Amino acid sequence: MTAEFTGWHVLAEFGGVDADLCDDLERLESALRESLIAAGVTICDVVHKKFDPQGVTVLALLSESHASIHTYPESGDIFVDVFTCGSIGAGATKAVEMLRDKLSPKDVRMKVIQRGHGAQKIEEPVGAGLTRIWDLHDVIVDTNTPFQHMVIARTEQGISLFSDDDRQSTEFSQLTYHEAMMVPAFVLAEKLDNVLIIGSGEGVASQMSVAAGAAHVDHVDIDQLEVELCAEHLPYGYTTEELAAAVAGEGPVTVHYADGWDFLANAQQAGTRYDVIVIDLPDERVEDAQHNRLYESEFLSRCRALLAPGGVLSAQAGCATMWRNETLQRSWERFHEQFGTVVHYGSDEHEWSFLFGLVDAIGDPVPGMVDRLATLPYRAETIDGRALVRGAIEPHALRATAQ
Repeated sequence: MTAEFTGWHVLAEFGGVDADLCDDLERLESALRESLIAAGVTICDVVHKKFDPQGVTVLALLSESHASIHTYPESGDIFVDVFTCGSIGAGATKAVEMLRDKLSPKDVRMKVIQRGHGAQKIEEPVGAGLTRIWDLHDVIVDTNTPFQHMVIARTEQGISLFSDDDRQSTEFSQLTYHEAMMVPAFVLAEKLDNVLIIGSGEGVASQMSVAAGAAHVDHVDIDQLEVELCAEHLPYGYTTEELAAAVAGEGPVTVHYADGWDFLANAQQAGTRYDVIVIDLPDERVEDAQHNRLYESEFLSRCRALLAPGGVLSAQAGCATMWRNETLQRSWERFHEQFGTVVHYGSDEHEWSFLFGLVDAIGDPVPGMVDRLATLPYRAETIDGRALVRGAIEPHALRATAQ
């Protein structure tokens, strides 16, 4: 057998086992031995302990690691723990299944954990009591920048970017996400000369803006290391050479490593105005978080003050799913406090919602958006006229709050 630093750890709970069997050392040890041998693992030694007045522990030392059972006759429960590594790793599951058949429990709870190289995962918080588990096949970057824990890794969704365990973008879905954030803004804005991007460290939003006809893009991100690592390792967004040119201000995009709050204050003092302002940051947290201030009313007000006539503010506003829509409802209320017209766009990509604000009130902006899309220099791949119409229908939960 070729040794590999990887393995399977199976944790099981058997309930409703016959009480006499739970206290029968010989039968339990025999059942464990037979199950392990049948699963193809190698037993080096077995030790056991019979407790007074009842209960049994059996521990098997394996070439591949270990296996154990511990019983509670008074309740008919047995804890099972089998860990096997290397090429025989999956044998752990087989051994537990065979032990189950021999002990005939009425209830079985089993959890399989892959460990070692190739078993790295990210547990992304989705909502209260809910997580999404990402299998990382190859970790390219795993570092703490001055502002966040950053991971770039190969997943089943291509090369993917994570910030503090939140998925930010993936190779296979980033286009859908970025077009949902940018294209409605392009077709809402009266003109597209100056664009401000706050966040969006990959650089895709800046590049889309130039392709849509923007004469100049200011890209502001506080985390220089993240932007540089994205350019170096992500197959989308800036290349390292493009980023260097943007930092030097050579071309239509200028990158500023700065706090968005401070940048807005300086731009207002300088009298700068933008046709589109985009806020693309890690998700607003339900709990307190440092970056939440860039979602709140005062920040939106500062952005509104920098909009040119006919300008649009675009923001990634959260998720419409019922178990995590609290921050989306907050954003919806704030946008309606700040803007005469608010347009919603629901993305096909994991149910993200984006909000677009215009200072002036417009009766129904969607027909004009559809007409403008046909003449937009940037040719969207994931949005057409029907998608704009569909996406502008905000979730019922948002409409209910507005009534």
